[in-house]
Amino acid sequence: MPGEVPYARLTPDAVVDAVESLGLQCDGRLLALNSYENRVYRVGIEDAAPLVAKFYRPARWSDAAIEEEHAFARELADADLSVVAPLAFDGATLFHHAGFRFALFACQGGHAPELDDADTLRQLGRTLARLHTVGARRHFRHRQTLDAARFGHEPLRFLLDSGRIPADLRISFRRLGTALLAQVDAAFARAQPLATLRLHGDCHPGNILWRDGVAHFVDLDDCLTGPAIQDLWMFLSGSRDEQQAQLERLTEGYAEFRDFDWRERHLIEPLRALRLIHYHAWIARRWHDPAFPRAFPGFAEPRHWEEVLRQVQEQLAVLDEAA
Repeated sequence: MPGEVPYARLTPDAVVDAVESLGLQCDGRLLALNSYENRVYRVGIEDAAPLVAKFYRPARWSDAAIEEEHAFARELADADLSVVAPLAFDGATLFHHAGFRFALFACQGGHAPELDDADTLRQLGRTLARLHTVGARRHFRHRQTLDAARFGHEPLRFLLDSGRIPADLRISFRRLGTALLAQVDAAFARAQPLATLRLHGDCHPGNILWRDGVAHFVDLDDCLTGPAIQDLWMFLSGSRDEQQAQLERLTEGYAEFRDFDWRERHLIEPLRALRLIHYHAWIARRWHDPAFPRAFPGFAEPRHWEEVLRQVQEQLAVLDEAA
């Protein structure tokens, strides 16, 4: 209903009823897992292993976009990549119950990868190359494409109009944000022609479960079309030299299965700039969801926006440097 708090009607009973609508019998154990955009639960099943139930945020994606995400995950799993794909019941993977859309997944254990380990980075590179080989086979029809308009300019406009940025910082934020995105636009223009393919899209350490030397990929909720470097750059951190070494280890593994276009390294900092703007616009858009003020209590404080403005300034300086 218009104005309704998201998930207000998603009670524990509603979660159990949704899962049992597929012919399963829940045993009463229900554990909410860490997720902001969607609602995700570990659900106990009678005489079977527990499952993970993911309830999609209302009105965010079309059914076609979610089904395309599911099809991509299952295509990756069929190619022997360890991707936690949705379970099918009577051939379907997306289900509706009490006004919510949901999917079920097997539970997968693991921990975040050790990104200071060279062998781990090489293995991540190998796995991403195999993922991208599958991703290049065909195109998305219903998922987003990563570009500066959708992930930079529109989010910046939203932030400036949202009332979240303190009035005394708004002029500086507009000026520096506009300058930052002008640099991003120029970087993407220089990178043309740019090869794009189907990507995980939100490939950060939190979406990798590492176990026994294998990277298990979870949460393709943000899969999209874009350049290959989008799935690599979020594993880079630290000083410039440290990031250079990390990228070399990643691409060493990547090159064993797929050619890496080194021109794309020029997009690392522009992509980081887009994520900086898009991330804060995402929180601002979701502020009416009670989970967000609890998770980001400092977001409404002026000092938070002073820090964001400082990050924008720093990123603008970084974009002036060589890749």
